[in-house]
Amino acid sequence: MNAKRWIALGIAVFLLVGSTVISGLINFSKVKFSDAMVQVMGEESSLERTTVQEGKETSQIAVLKVDGAIQDTGEASAFTGSKGYNHKQFLKQLDDVKKDTTVKGVVLYVNSPGGGVVESKQIYEKIKDIQKTRNIPIYTSMGSMAASGGYYISAPTDKIFIDEETLTGSIGVIMQSINYSKLADKYGVKFETIKTGPYKDIMSGSREMTEGDRKILQSMVDDSYQRFLKVVADGRNMPMEKVKKVADGRVYNGSQAVKVGLADEFGYTEDAIAAMKKEKGLTGSKVYEYSTSDSITSLFATKVQSLLGGGSVDAQMVQHILSNAQNGPRLMYMYGEE
Repeated sequence: MNAKRWIALGIAVFLLVGSTVISGLINFSKVKFSDAMVQVMGEESSLERTTVQEGKETSQIAVLKVDGAIQDTGEASAFTGSKGYNHKQFLKQLDDVKKDTTVKGVVLYVNSPGGGVVESKQIYEKIKDIQKTRNIPIYTSMGSMAASGGYYISAPTDKIFIDEETLTGSIGVIMQSINYSKLADKYGVKFETIKTGPYKDIMSGSREMTEGDRKILQSMVDDSYQRFLKVVADGRNMPMEKVKKVADGRVYNGSQAVKVGLADEFGYTEDAIAAMKKEKGLTGSKVYEYSTSDSITSLFATKVQSLLGGGSVDAQMVQHILSNAQNGPRLMYMYGEE
């Protein structure tokens, strides 16, 4: 690594630490401000809300958005400028809906290729908990894609709205890693591994996968797949044999999804809201969504990226190192690449 890259890495680390502090101060100030609003207005929610449609405060419909890969990647930092799906924040929104008795219905907007098995299951369980404890309707509005984990979290809802061109389905589990052992051999790179058992480095990219490795991993994938099938069967009130016929990993467009029973009606989010108001006696209800924008953090991120050369190879390399250093192979409900 040349001097320029070392300098860039040093600046990146410094700014990452600084951004974390700034983000923490921003979030702290937001919480304090929200708490003050709760005390003044007497509201139950401590999360910032944006009104979509005016209506009765005592009867509200919450629009919750899952936009992006369903992965717990942590809070967005001023260095990375990440604005995608925030798993921890979304779980807080679900908790907020559960405790707020003025919320009489939920429209779940899903625009996602899926994501982690654990994260998808966490959302699913909270949705089921809201249905059980609050007994309120939950409709899904699918965006351009609601595949794999995106479908997993949609399945338990009361009704699914979809566009004819939406990509959905991809019901299944995948686990991948990169085998670079032959590439290493070509360049004379040798890996020395000290381990306590034959499977301690299972799925390591430094060696070929054995049949024993494959058997263990396949059993894990199959186990998660069975849970996925049950989620769909229960949520869609569909016989298991029928679920298995449509759950071979393929994707469907919206028209096909409706035909095979994976979705109910064609429409967008506004159609789902209108249908809920009409069908569930919620005419006149206020409709809101949760605010997620952070203009100060986004502005700082732009400055940092500009300083590091924007889309330069050095900037991308540093971001990749900081973002993916701790990642490893894992079970995914995902359509396409991570």
